Amino acid sequence: MRLDKWLWAARFFKTRGLACEAIGASRVRVNGVVVKPAKEVKVGDLLQIRAAEQLWEVVVQGLCEQRRPAVEAQGLYQETEAGREARLRQQELKKLAPEPLAEQRGRPTKRDRRRLESFRSG
Repeated sequence: MRLDKWLWAARFFKTRGLACEAIGASRVRVNGVVVKPAKEVKVGDLLQIRAAEQLWEVVVQGLCEQRRPAVEAQGLYQETEAGREARLRQQELKKLAPEPLAEQRGRPTKRDRRRLESFRSG
């Protein structure tokens, strides 16, 4: 089964196009190697997936050609214990020390810009 199709069916990405983009940007590795979207995935392969600012480390448990409900999709993989701990630790760090201006979208308003300038100047 193609890697991009498996990532879509396992619900790591909403579309196969997004899965292909992530694979092309080297955000997905199979057994530690950067691959192309057409790479054949087999049961037992170790995948490292960086999706939505999270790093997933999973072992392929099953293959499915169709996108099924989330409960069924979770049966296609098993997250490694080390990967789960690292992901949860990263989530905790993000809660404790959020990235500055992470919630801001688009260009800053004039008021925001003035506040930033006053903050930077002292």
